Amino acid sequence: MTVFAATCAEIEAAVTAALGDKIKALHTRLDEVTVEVSAANYLAAAQALQTHPACQFEQLIDLCGLDYSTYGDSVWEGLRFSAVVHLQSVALNQRVRLKVFAADDDFPVLDSLSNLWASANWFEREAFDLYGIIFEGHDDLRRILTDYGFIGHPFRKDFPLSGHVEMRYDAEQKRVIYQPVTIEPRDITPRIIREDNYGGLN
Repeated sequence: MTVFAATCAEIEAAVTAALGDKIKALHTRLDEVTVEVSAANYLAAAQALQTHPACQFEQLIDLCGLDYSTYGDSVWEGLRFSAVVHLQSVALNQRVRLKVFAADDDFPVLDSLSNLWASANWFEREAFDLYGIIFEGHDDLRRILTDYGFIGHPFRKDFPLSGHVEMRYDAEQKRVIYQPVTIEPRDITPRIIREDNYGGLN
């Protein structure tokens, strides 16, 4: 039996039926439905999207953090840190994007979805590591890509390009050590080569 993909209008209707007044924003762009909820409703909304008969989003296929501080090459006027979750329903052949902003820019905290979807575990660890978003209720929230002694969160837009510290192996101490960054910042201007007949053009 072939299950046809739901249309965006059908997905919007299903999400509206499942979430009701928990929805802050709902729109379709580039054939993808995005629903935004508040941090207070995030866990309940995720659970409803997973269990509601019209949704049945049984798979979390991606979760990532975002830093909106300079969104669109200008100053962003809303909350700074966001998590974006991509959910899939195999049973109903449909997908949705769930978006939430952390309420506090200085200490971003969101509920963990790892008890609903096991696949959220490492994705949330990555968002914590790179953006500093705390996922409350996560069983093992620790760094996953950077070293455990790493300082800061490297995907934040205010993180320095060269970092704060560097590590190297010290032959005398016979171990890895940390030290302040020794790389001198420099501006690199690309070399431009102009040829009269480049590509056969005059």
